[in-house]
Amino acid sequence: MSELENIQTEEFRDNTPYWYVVHTYSGHENKVKANIEKIVENRNMQDLVLSIVVPTEETIEVKGGQRKVKTRKIFPGYVIVKMVMTDESWYLVRNTQGVTGFVGHGSKPIPLTDEEVRKMGIEKIRIEIDLSPGDMFRVKDGPFESFIGTVDEINDERQVIKARISMFGRETPVELEYGQIEKLS
Repeated sequence: MSELENIQTEEFRDNTPYWYVVHTYSGHENKVKANIEKIVENRNMQDLVLSIVVPTEETIEVKGGQRKVKTRKIFPGYVIVKMVMTDESWYLVRNTQGVTGFVGHGSKPIPLTDEEVRKMGIEKIRIEIDLSPGDMFRVKDGPFESFIGTVDEINDERQVIKARISMFGRETPVELEYGQIEKLS
């Protein structure tokens, strides 16, 4: 029995790809990403390792009156990999130069939840919502949590609604993501 089979649970044997966090040497994130992509291509394993992401964000830095847009890593020392966990894919990622291991308990990789993936902005998870203009909803997440509102517009492409919530006795216009609301029955 292989090392991974000893640590795998039944939930990971269904050939479903999950997002995993891989710890790398600091400053080696892009190199690790490139190395994994190269090995995946050489071994024709695109069906097992689907995507490798180094989460970044753009910041504006002002120096000497000059505005510069800089890209910075959101999670230095980490790479996020969407993969089907098998002996072969685990071995490939784990033994890539610059990788120190998967994030998890001991040597058992733990996948990110859909909510974690959504919050990190790695992958947009499409949410189906049964709302129409005029429907009432409750905010379940964010700064307006537990407020009740009325839907004005729905933007299915962006997965947001424009709505009015009652705040301090007045109707206040807001834009909320589908994941932040629940329809009132």
